[in-house]
Amino acid sequence: MTDTELFTPQRMAIVDRMRQVGPAIAARATEHDLAAEFPKANWDDFTEAGLLGICIPEADGGLGGDFVAYALASEELGRHCAATALTFNMHVATTLLTGQIADDMDLTDDERRVLHHRRTLLRDGVVNSGIIHSQPFSEGVSAAATAGFATRAVPVDGGYRVSGRKIFASLSGGAHINNVAAMVDGDDRVRLLGVPAQAEGVSLEGSWDPLGMRATDSRTLMMDDVFVPADHEWIPPGVFDQAAQRWPYFYMTLSFSYLGLMRAIMDATASYLIGDGGATARRGHPIKQQGWAEMNLLYEQSQALCYRVLGEVGVDPSAAAVRRAWASMVTTMENAPELASLALRVCGGRSLLRPSALERHYRDARCGATMLPWSVEVCLERLGRADLFPDATVNPA
Repeated sequence: MTDTELFTPQRMAIVDRMRQVGPAIAARATEHDLAAEFPKANWDDFTEAGLLGICIPEADGGLGGDFVAYALASEELGRHCAATALTFNMHVATTLLTGQIADDMDLTDDERRVLHHRRTLLRDGVVNSGIIHSQPFSEGVSAAATAGFATRAVPVDGGYRVSGRKIFASLSGGAHINNVAAMVDGDDRVRLLGVPAQAEGVSLEGSWDPLGMRATDSRTLMMDDVFVPADHEWIPPGVFDQAAQRWPYFYMTLSFSYLGLMRAIMDATASYLIGDGGATARRGHPIKQQGWAEMNLLYEQSQALCYRVLGEVGVDPSAAAVRRAWASMVTTMENAPELASLALRVCGGRSLLRPSALERHYRDARCGATMLPWSVEVCLERLGRADLFPDATVNPA
């Protein structure tokens, strides 16, 4: 895919909208990082700019962005505050899953009618009431977040009773609805249920004091016999399972935030070398030039592979395309901390002192490799079997 095909006017208009709110978000990044608190002011900016509806059709009041538009906007947001970009990802993931991705799934006419009704409610809440969604999947009971859910939903009149827990539940301090994957006993289909954050039986457990990505506020979400209305089952049972197999790109959305973080690291290093703000320029030092060259290689490799994958995004990808998506995840998540480490070496000891942006970027970059469902370990395991074992080729996702 050429740049013209990837960077369409509609997509770039959305990216520009994100770029406009970026400086204010960047200015708050240190404060939110130190406090390890949900970046509410940033979400107020998203609401005012209409960005909550980035992947909601224009006919429903949104910006009409597709998966690629979101990826490019997420990269731009990550350039200003990577932690905020991760929280934004959790919100947009729900609108993508109930929108573009669900539209590509095989559904009966009745299922499509239900989907249309319920996502109309969801979209109205986002666009007209500023409802923030989160999508916590991880439970700590399986090697990936696409299977093995322990959260249980019991059908009752008017909806479900849900019990379970979700670890690393980003937006704990800000989401209005937590969209959780749950199972009904005797039924092997995954359900996606919107648990109201203020419902009886919902609580947050533990503190949040991690190494990096501190402003995601990803405490543990506890659900004890919580009532979830039927209209909060956003997609028909089984659509989530189908999407996991047929739209695996859904699981690489976190990497776009990290690609943006890599750009932020490049920006900060270039500013130091050039001597912005009246500081002494360091760009004439051959050793620092070499470090800068190495940084450019890491960044260009990561972005080029990611953009190639974005040019292939769609339903029912080939096994080779899925391999490239895994490879892109590993490349970005491994290159980000390496890039940050090089930046610290190039920029010297003062870059380690808070509130240096590079100090924060280094901590944030170190977190990406572990993030499920497509952690570096998971992707490497799958890449290590691809084309060598029949099950890894026929059913790659």
